[in-house]
Amino acid sequence: MQYIILASGSPRRKQLLEHINLEFQVHPSSVGEAYSSGLSGRDVVRLLSMRKAKDVAPSFKESLIIGADTVVVFEDAILEKPEDADEATAMLNRLSNNTHQVITGVALCQTGTNNNITNTTTFAEITDVTFGNIDSAYLDSYVSSGAPLDKAGGYGIQDDFGALFVKKISGSYYNVVGFPLHSFYTEMKSFAPGVLPNLEVDS
Repeated sequence: MQYIILASGSPRRKQLLEHINLEFQVHPSSVGEAYSSGLSGRDVVRLLSMRKAKDVAPSFKESLIIGADTVVVFEDAILEKPEDADEATAMLNRLSNNTHQVITGVALCQTGTNNNITNTTTFAEITDVTFGNIDSAYLDSYVSSGAPLDKAGGYGIQDDFGALFVKKISGSYYNVVGFPLHSFYTEMKSFAPGVLPNLEVDS
């Protein structure tokens, strides 16, 4: 059986993969996340997820490397992680009473006996998220907690206050958290059959 490596330090992605009983190691990529302006959100997450996976791949032989990246897109603009509380507040006010897209890209890399990359694939998942009106007191409390600063778009749907902002979603909930589990499992069945034995349901 191949070793499985998650090239991400995201605690949310780690928790989601543990949720499906996947056995893996965490080895975060340190590669930069810069990209050319003009790229679509889908292209950005596929580019960055593959960059992360390829950055980590040479450190592991006969392994499957998982890279991932998530962006929030509103009115064709990519909303990165806010740099400070003021930027987080501005982002959330823009999203209030509006629908945005959460896009997660996943890259899979297989390595051989010489740590060389032998096979790769990427995919991206898009979920529409609609916010209701964000109460200013809730917004201030959420921003003051510091929670928005490590999240694209300035919120996490799994957070206490973040969950209150979301009126409805269309698509994968887990994609909004940071990793599209169903699409990942579907992709793995064709890309690396037999690598995920622990996904079998116990009888």
